[in-house]
Amino acid sequence: MSETSPNPSQALSRPPAAEPDPRRWKALVFIALAQLMVVLDATIVNIALPSAQQDLGISDGNRQWVITAYALAFGGLLLFGGRIADLWGRKRTFVTGLVGFAAASALGGAATGEAMMLGARALQGVFGALLAPAALSLLAVMFTEAKERAKAFGIYGAIAGGGGAVGLILGGFLTEYLDWRWTFFVNVPFAVIAAAGAYFVIREPAGSRNRSTLDIPGVILSTLGLVALVYGFTRAESEGWSDSVTIGMFVASAVLLLSFIVVESRVKSPLLPLRVLTDRNRGGVYLSLGLAVIGMFGVFLFLTYYLQIVKGYSPVETGFAFLPMVAGMITGSTQIGARLMTRIPPRLLMGPGFLVGALGMLLLTQMKVDSSYATLVLPALLLLGLGLGTAFMPAMSLATHGVEARDAGVASAMVNTSQQVGGAIGTALLNTVAASATTAYLTANAADATTPAAQKLLQAQAMVDGYSSAIWWAVGILAVASAIALTFVNAGHQGGSGQVTGSVADGEGAVDEVKVPVVAH
Repeated sequence: MSETSPNPSQALSRPPAAEPDPRRWKALVFIALAQLMVVLDATIVNIALPSAQQDLGISDGNRQWVITAYALAFGGLLLFGGRIADLWGRKRTFVTGLVGFAAASALGGAATGEAMMLGARALQGVFGALLAPAALSLLAVMFTEAKERAKAFGIYGAIAGGGGAVGLILGGFLTEYLDWRWTFFVNVPFAVIAAAGAYFVIREPAGSRNRSTLDIPGVILSTLGLVALVYGFTRAESEGWSDSVTIGMFVASAVLLLSFIVVESRVKSPLLPLRVLTDRNRGGVYLSLGLAVIGMFGVFLFLTYYLQIVKGYSPVETGFAFLPMVAGMITGSTQIGARLMTRIPPRLLMGPGFLVGALGMLLLTQMKVDSSYATLVLPALLLLGLGLGTAFMPAMSLATHGVEARDAGVASAMVNTSQQVGGAIGTALLNTVAASATTAYLTANAADATTPAAQKLLQAQAMVDGYSSAIWWAVGILAVASAIALTFVNAGHQGGSGQVTGSVADGEGAVDEVKVPVVAH
């Protein structure tokens, strides 16, 4: 602490920190609305995909590109989007991202063929990569007082975690009662309201912009490296892990990302300053969040199939079946995480939160063809939502806590990147495990199914056995996320008004050393 003793008086004199923006809570409404739109889009299109494929004549081989085009553009450009927010201004980047996302969504809804649809999805990913880090970094620089920051991140964390389930409900409603095109058009009013509100309400704190030049080699290497990584996992799901292109993508990704790290350590104004990554707490947050998202995909993916194919639920009923998880997320994030974040260290919320989520997953490993929703699925979803909501909230706050304001955008982008990569890994890894277990079950029991009814039952039992096997992996992954959070994250509780002030108000540098309260226990 002796290193930072000259700074408190300097920190207290900084006007943006001493006088928070009076319109920050109104701004939060529009930031939350934009975040909800981005998170909804991750699941809403999945439900509409079969109808869109039929209408537009998309082949089975190209069907996955409706999802993959978005994931590649979004995941690959997030770091670039985060740095653009730091350089160009978060508000300007946020509004531009919203307007572009609305235009791309309108294009997708009006698509007349496969090429137009895939182009629209890629554009959605591009503008989403501008929008998502700008939204989180705006929160980081606008909410600097500990208790307010806890509330703001509680709301944001609940939306980030539970929005996907809301997407399933909305996607089901729109596809079943209107038309698949409305799963795209619905983004337009969201984006227009959020953009107009942000333009008139949000005021970015003075002096928080990064005035350095853009690191072009870093942009190229990170974008290509992340695209190769996400595509490698996406291809592994459809073509297998031993496919030559899959292996080539992983090798290319490793070479590109290692080259990126070397470049970042040497250039004057890096795209991703290594100080953002090497901070022990932020590194622990990125790693544990990415793992938790891998585990979460187990539930969205397999439970959706289980409820629709095995139990015969409609898309709308499936969406409503996920509501207890959303309720758990909101409760965990706003009532547990936000209330305790200023009193206890984040690791004591994140570690137990991930474990409670793992317990919910553990219940789902007991799924059978005739399992009851009320006695098995409902309590599992409540536990999962409660645990992950409690863990996500302090994790998202800590990811940008104590970071220099000039790096807030790229630190926020790393949160989104860890989630995107986690989602790609989760889909590929867990689908592969489920498919292998299903095949093994069918092979072992084929001789017993001698009638059409028995064969149909065997198919359902094999599917459920595959889901259970994959969910066991998700349990283990969430347990590892908990262990990482408990061992890597050593920040103190985020209480007191002074601890965040100096870390976000000064955009000119040397603020990293003002985060005095972040100490090991």
